[in-house]
Amino acid sequence: MSYGYSATTNTFYVIEEKDDFQANGTWPDDVTPITDEEWNTYRVQGQRGKVRGANAQGRPCWIDAPQLTPVQQVEIASWEKAARLEMAGKAIAPLQDADDLGVATAEERALLLAWKRYRVLINRVDTENAPDIDWPTIPDA
Repeated sequence: MSYGYSATTNTFYVIEEKDDFQANGTWPDDVTPITDEEWNTYRVQGQRGKVRGANAQGRPCWIDAPQLTPVQQVEIASWEKAARLEMAGKAIAPLQDADDLGVATAEERALLLAWKRYRVLINRVDTENAPDIDWPTIPDA
């Protein structure tokens, strides 16, 4: 199987399927054959902060990932907040059970208090301030 790359769509195409794409009107004019090395290098996700793009010759290359928009940063912070709240809830539940049953050790009561404080602090995080959020420290287990 051989592959081609289109800089305009930033997509790889199977050369042997060109007729099918053309029949559907979806074969870009700029598809050029690429080497197996290019295919293996650029068909996967790039290193952190890089995405696949095209160089001046229309060949695949790694380029800097675009900056996240403020809306995207808030969305990511909201996911982080939700994940941290879920983690805190899972940590608190068995400690709270032990405390409610009167069988919690002093260490478990201290850890329960630490996790509850952490959960309160997480609830106070304003995700609209993303990416400038100073996340509270997770309690030691």
